[in-house]
Amino acid sequence: MSDRSQKSRDHELPLAPLRRIFRSQGADRVSDDAVALLREYLEKVAKEIALEAVEASRHANRKTVTDEDVKFAISRLQRTYMLQSL
Repeated sequence: MSDRSQKSRDHELPLAPLRRIFRSQGADRVSDDAVALLREYLEKVAKEIALEAVEASRHANRKTVTDEDVKFAISRLQRTYMLQSL
């Protein structure tokens, strides 16, 4: 297995859509490092939200994570981040 294919398996989000997001916002060129950094950040936040949402569904004795669980998780994490910035 090549180094490159192993690295891509370490991530959930592909780079191409993230590069397109930069371009849709007016970037003519985007460095590989910039796209990789955005991916790292988004994956970290997504995992934190998913963990909170799973915990919320379990607290409600459900196996299915709902959109309400995700909304709750986002709200909870936003409050946490705001308190940390004070």
